[in-house]
Amino acid sequence: MRLGAENERTLARTDGGSGVSMGIEQQSKANTLEVVRGIRAEVERIRESLPPGANLGINVDRGIVIEAALREVVIALVFAFASVLVVIYAFLGSFRSTLIPAVTIPVSIIAAFTVMYALGYTINVLTLLGIVLAIGLVVDDAIVVLENIHRRAEMGEVPIVAAIRGSHEIGFAVIATTLTLAAVFVPISFLPGDIGRLFREFGFTLAAAVLFSALVALTLTPMLASKLPQKAVEHGRVARAVDAVFRRLSGYYERRLRSLIRRPLLIVGSLVVLVALGILTFRSLPSEFAPRADNGLAVVVIEAPEGASLGYIQSYARQLEEIVLQEMREYGDIRRVMVRVPGTWGGGADVNSARAFMVLADWHERTRSAQEITQSILSKVGRLPGVQARGFQPGGLGRGGSQRPIQAVIGGPDYEQLAEWTRKIVRLAEQNPGLRNIDTDYKERKPQIRVAVDRDRAADLGVSLETVGRTLETMLGSRIVTTFVQGGREYNVILQGRADERETITDLTNIHVRSDRTGQLIPLSNIVRLEETSGAVSLNRFNRLRAIEISAELAPGYELGDAVKWFEETVARELPASAVLMWDGEAAEFLRSGRQLYFTFLFAIAIVFLVLAAQFESFVLPTIIMVTVPLALLGAVFGLKLYGMTVNIFSQIAVIMLIGIAAKNGVLIVEFANQLRDRGVEFVDAIVRAAAIRLRPVLMTSLCTAFGALPLLLATGAGAEQRKPIGIVVFYGTMVSVFLTLFAVPAVYSLIARNTRSPHYVSQLVDRLLARGGVEGQPAQEEPAREPQEEPVAGTQPDVAPQTSAQRRRDD
Repeated sequence: MRLGAENERTLARTDGGSGVSMGIEQQSKANTLEVVRGIRAEVERIRESLPPGANLGINVDRGIVIEAALREVVIALVFAFASVLVVIYAFLGSFRSTLIPAVTIPVSIIAAFTVMYALGYTINVLTLLGIVLAIGLVVDDAIVVLENIHRRAEMGEVPIVAAIRGSHEIGFAVIATTLTLAAVFVPISFLPGDIGRLFREFGFTLAAAVLFSALVALTLTPMLASKLPQKAVEHGRVARAVDAVFRRLSGYYERRLRSLIRRPLLIVGSLVVLVALGILTFRSLPSEFAPRADNGLAVVVIEAPEGASLGYIQSYARQLEEIVLQEMREYGDIRRVMVRVPGTWGGGADVNSARAFMVLADWHERTRSAQEITQSILSKVGRLPGVQARGFQPGGLGRGGSQRPIQAVIGGPDYEQLAEWTRKIVRLAEQNPGLRNIDTDYKERKPQIRVAVDRDRAADLGVSLETVGRTLETMLGSRIVTTFVQGGREYNVILQGRADERETITDLTNIHVRSDRTGQLIPLSNIVRLEETSGAVSLNRFNRLRAIEISAELAPGYELGDAVKWFEETVARELPASAVLMWDGEAAEFLRSGRQLYFTFLFAIAIVFLVLAAQFESFVLPTIIMVTVPLALLGAVFGLKLYGMTVNIFSQIAVIMLIGIAAKNGVLIVEFANQLRDRGVEFVDAIVRAAAIRLRPVLMTSLCTAFGALPLLLATGAGAEQRKPIGIVVFYGTMVSVFLTLFAVPAVYSLIARNTRSPHYVSQLVDRLLARGGVEGQPAQEEPAREPQEEPVAGTQPDVAPQTSAQRRRDD
């Protein structure tokens, strides 16, 4: 009898030295950073009381990557704020005017924090990512209101009158664009499954910030604009220079638009060709569930043949450790290496695997990515005979314990048939250069000794089957028989045969059992027959079907979508109809999330369309506005192709956001064209003038949104792989859509909106009928609805005066 570890078939080493490792898991709803900081403090406290020669340290700290990602997002937050202010100043040319939308940002963000607090949300990477994007969005409403007030002030209106009339004139457009954006973000928050849990706080944070920004734009912004002195508008040299540039730009744009608007079908046809090209480009993009993230960790696993001994795998574990230590000394981008046997995450009886867990240097201190470091080590470990090696970067979304993105499950009637089908698919998969380290969970290579008890002989000798079973369990395995207390703690008492007495088959036959009848010891060889064989470690089921799983890793450049498609086509071609192909792990999440996000995309389009239809009281005008959506998607697709990115959950979420972002520009143009038509301006002239007058706010809001996403596009460090797709989609989608929208919306408007009316038309017509005393049976003659003429104010002039036919001919 001796004191020892309950399980001695393990090995733990850190940086070449022996040690004991202990894992600490947080509770499901615990805050990771709070847990990590508490553990760090406790480790420091315990370290002081350790005896000489003992050391206590933290090998793997998952809080480091979270803290690093938060720092990167905060930096992006500051950069986005500065970029947006530069864009606003470049368009207004006035420092005082720039401060007005600048105030909108902190007010809207702080108000969004109150909503987060009420809903019990935390400040995390995704909510901060939402705040970064919100910076470029919350200023849009304030910019539109301020620019309209600024334009009226330039026409000679005193600031307070310009503020009142300007905000009244643009109020409908602000409300329409805000509801459109909020309508897009809310469906993101209600996505089911893991994606919904991931992006719920992201969506609600953005929606809250945008809604508060509209309130600020229609209340605080006009008040602040009314306080600007007249000379701030009239005499600033920079402001005059900026205004001169935009007058020339607006004039050039108006002339080009007038010439093109006569041939709207040419514009529409060109856009259809571009959209078709975008569809072809989209089909060529690879797809995956989530980008491979560099979380500052890397793992290499080696696997020996089934049934390998502890000594066998320990010798290879030492060689693996030496390879990693040599890599550490040579490049300096690995801070710590831990080697563990067994290599499975949950431990277990099998000891035929080992893993090396590497903590990498800070992202800005190394020249190689985690994937490059892993591949470098694998190239050396792969030369070791007798083991198979694979590597991965832990912590990615949707990846389970196996860390293999492909987990294809084949179900069927029985395991013999399944094994035959599996071998056939594995042979074909080995010929696919995109698949590596192909393996199955059904291996008939586990050495086994089948013990057959001669029941008659055992009965004659008075030995029960229970006695045989318990004896084998105790001698060859282990059995807990009682407990004892030492030092105030309770420990198990475990019975087990000595190692040298259970090494060979002969040792098994030398075991004796006691007869229940005579009490004598009887050699086990007298009542059992031994048969050496091999078999599967486990027989698994999936969705209540007998099933075998085929797992594989992906070669660089071969994406998850390509692998899934290959398996589906191969199984359909090579296996009979009774074979059922199912998916688990990351592949299952990829297929499930793809369907959910595409449905959410269509749902978001429908919601935006209905919101616009309710605002404009028409189905034609929302159709015109929604023309901007495929144009934005065109830019997003070209951006992803340019950067070699994939279609994944982050780029798909950004595409859904683009629906609301792109629709804003169409709302500004269409709504103001309706206003001009209500004032009596001729149809074509109204749409051309509306587009020219709204040119500056359209460019300002679009560039603010794009530059707000620029820090995400240029992201580096922890979590950059997940932020970049969002930045690329928003930046390029916004930039491409704004320039195409300036021609697409007027062209489509001129084709299908001639018989439409503004939302104010019916109410204005009713007011006129009532004012003229119209009663039933004596209908008043219907006239075009016009805005009531406002009292002239000293130093002011009307916004747009009705043109004479001669003037219109001269402009044309």
